[in-house]
Amino acid sequence: MNDFTLLVPEFAVVGLAFGVLTADLFLHDRTKHFLAYVSVAGLGIIAAFSLIFLWNQDGSLYKGLLVIDGYSLFFKAFFLIIGVFAILGSVEYVRRNLDHPGEYYGIMLFTIVGMMLMAASGELLSAYISLELLSFGLYVLVAYNRYNPKSNEAGTKYILLGAFSSALLLYGISQIYGLTGTTRFDDINLALSTSSGISPGLLVGLVFIIAGMGFKVAAVPFHMWAPDVYEGAPTPVTAYLSVGSKTAAFALILRFFSEALLPAVEDWQIILIIIATLTMTLGNLVALAQSNIKRLLAYSSIGHVGYLIMGIAAIASINSSNEISTAYSHLAANGIILHLVAYAIATMAVFIVASALFNATGKEEITDFAGLARHSPLLALTMTASMFSLAGLPVFAGFTSKFYLFNAVASQRLLWLAGLAILTSLVSLYYYLRVIRQIYIEPPIEDRVIKVPRITLGVLSVLLASLIIVGIYPSPLMETVQHASNALFSSESVP
Repeated sequence: MNDFTLLVPEFAVVGLAFGVLTADLFLHDRTKHFLAYVSVAGLGIIAAFSLIFLWNQDGSLYKGLLVIDGYSLFFKAFFLIIGVFAILGSVEYVRRNLDHPGEYYGIMLFTIVGMMLMAASGELLSAYISLELLSFGLYVLVAYNRYNPKSNEAGTKYILLGAFSSALLLYGISQIYGLTGTTRFDDINLALSTSSGISPGLLVGLVFIIAGMGFKVAAVPFHMWAPDVYEGAPTPVTAYLSVGSKTAAFALILRFFSEALLPAVEDWQIILIIIATLTMTLGNLVALAQSNIKRLLAYSSIGHVGYLIMGIAAIASINSSNEISTAYSHLAANGIILHLVAYAIATMAVFIVASALFNATGKEEITDFAGLARHSPLLALTMTASMFSLAGLPVFAGFTSKFYLFNAVASQRLLWLAGLAILTSLVSLYYYLRVIRQIYIEPPIEDRVIKVPRITLGVLSVLLASLIIVGIYPSPLMETVQHASNALFSSESVP
């Protein structure tokens, strides 16, 4: 029998989404802004309930289609927290631009359900359906500013390339099903373990799946949509897209490669190494030429995708006896998960600052940050700390996460790849410093008053504190991350 109480968090978020949508129909315009705080309170309660109710619970639904364990619980709670910050970061934009905020928050809540199901998926079609639930909501959110030609263009490009990537993903899934007779991760693992080697048809299916997922996370050479979509989408949506969709995609990718494909590591590892090399190199180099802050952050995000794919490639290795070694699998998984957290905190903070500036001035070029420190010291400090964290400088979360991740890669005899990652991180420091130079050194272009709502200042203060706490004292977070990776590798994936 399936125990559907294991899906109470997902049911609760769906109920919250419908409640917000319904309330928007009946509330007076003056009170609709409370829907944001209702959504935030609901997500907070659901996150607390999930951690209490599902802690140390292990189970599955429909014979492994959905897996409830410490790994999925970690990401469910993380997605709920991301939703809280994304909604709070959207309050001012929604108040200024939207007549029906319930629709915006409702769609965002539905995408959170998709992310939660992605982390729990133990089967390819369940993962695909969850991914599409997330993607459909993001297609709408990206084009939400329908009177802005850039937003319309971004939405069109995103949905066309998203549909193309979904087709690639489905074709890859059909290849794997046709040749293994299953789409469940554990059964795919068993089929690969008992075969003498991966067949050409299976390799084709794997390549198509990697390509489809590469589009979803904007890995090179599947990244072409990211800069235009980041620039055209409303800034709070860009923040949510950059953080939420990538975190959810990598939660799925890490489980898929760890639980299903580990016996074929010799065949797919080199593909991921090539993609990681191209992604972190091109992302950071092209970012040097950007003048728009959102395009710069798009290429920065592409660079970070390269680091994460590098970590996926390091979850296993071939030892001197030509056997698959998983001795450092926990280390690699810990590094990936920690870097996802550090990246999410810093990126969310950067985009909330950019959104606050846009709400006050209507501008989003890098030169528009000139003199920001004089007008709003907290915005300037948060932006600087976040960019230092993204670059991987000490005392910030990004340094700690990159240390764990790069150390895991080097431990898997990929020292040259870790060295390239360090080099590209140094390159990224240059374009981050360009923004910081505008903030602290360049004089303001014009006299202006930047009024930042208290709720935005409070959110930025929490994110800034989180960056420093995780950077200086990561132990509590690492214990939670370790609990998640223990669930992922609880059963031996390789016989």
